[in-house]
Amino acid sequence: MHDFLIFLAVTVFIFVPLTIGITISLENRSPHKTISWLLVLMFLPGVGFLLYLIFGANTRKHRWENAKARIVAYLNHADMREILDSAEALPVADDPADSKLFDLADQNTIRLVLNSGVSPLTVRNKVDIYTDGVAKFAQMLEDIKNAREHIHLEYYIIRKSSVADELRAVLIAKAKEGVKVRIIYDDWGSWKLKKDPEFILSLKKAGCEVYTTIKPRFPFGIRDFNYRDHRKICVIDGKIGYVGGINIADEYIHKGKLGYWRDTHLRIQGAAVYMLQMIFAIGWMLRTDEMLLGRGYFPNDVENTGESMIQIAASGADTPQETIYQAYFYAIAQAKNTVYIETPYFIPDESILTALKTAAMAGVDVRIIFPQKSDHATVHEASLSYLEELMRLGAKVYFYQKGFIHSKMLLVDNEMASVGTANMDIR
Repeated sequence: MHDFLIFLAVTVFIFVPLTIGITISLENRSPHKTISWLLVLMFLPGVGFLLYLIFGANTRKHRWENAKARIVAYLNHADMREILDSAEALPVADDPADSKLFDLADQNTIRLVLNSGVSPLTVRNKVDIYTDGVAKFAQMLEDIKNAREHIHLEYYIIRKSSVADELRAVLIAKAKEGVKVRIIYDDWGSWKLKKDPEFILSLKKAGCEVYTTIKPRFPFGIRDFNYRDHRKICVIDGKIGYVGGINIADEYIHKGKLGYWRDTHLRIQGAAVYMLQMIFAIGWMLRTDEMLLGRGYFPNDVENTGESMIQIAASGADTPQETIYQAYFYAIAQAKNTVYIETPYFIPDESILTALKTAAMAGVDVRIIFPQKSDHATVHEASLSYLEELMRLGAKVYFYQKGFIHSKMLLVDNEMASVGTANMDIR
């Protein structure tokens, strides 16, 4: 018994912490996270081991490694290679034509997004900008009603509401017409659907295919909470795409407790829709093993008379790099004149915060629009401390007072704009 206790003590207090310590060191985490976990394991070896199992494992890296082979196989499929090759990308940097369209910083930002994900620059896209959920939903429902082949939806929040009921009715009608309807929703963001199982069941009964993300389970699923599917994507017949900050719930049409809800959402026609379709298709494949391939999903006759150049950047546990984060950091660091931000939450990590502070101190006009009142009080208070720090260095902060602003937008030097679903916080 005495020998067993010695063995157990050596295992729990020496071998296990040493093994996990080596694992953490080899995972190439950020230095402060590595040091923090090593200190926990050093001073609390037994408890530290349990804490690491619950909170510490590098979920993003593990998920990517598990998904990598299937994603690479999809992207290397002959049909997808043809699609990707047909999307017009920026010429190489030493091509003299580049200087006519982009300066070096813009070229490098484009190349960064391309190299950190499959995100070629697409041209001649037509873009409609919506800052009001009522108008956005009206147009999206009209486009869905006109769908002939397929409707793809991927949303963080689908909440039982008047707008969700209206959307469901249209989707059921289209499914009965023979249009293929595929839906992905996030189990955590859409948790209130559990109170109304008939909502999803009625869609499935009509022939819609509905899947959710991995459900976080207590206690070991806690580390998955920051790896939710935060996307808000709609693709119709591979020709029309929607992306932005507007989820499917009544507060997005000004019926919530915060009143008027200001957001930003894009309706896109053009080759950029290929990239939205590809993001959805990869998520769908990882959940169902079904590959969405061919010109039925990536049609030749897309809109090509617009004036917008667009790169669709995706970040998540199904991407090898933190593409959006890297693009934000580089764009802010390279800013010459202006950095304008709209964000509902502002808890940047040290790198983004340093880039903004450096820009402000260098004389770049840094302006941030932030809500006066918030749907997350604790996050709001934490955000204010970072905003105050930037204001002391010369940045300007404007508080949106009409209601609540949920828009996620970055505009740099009036040359590069990012509109999407990613908040400017440490996640």
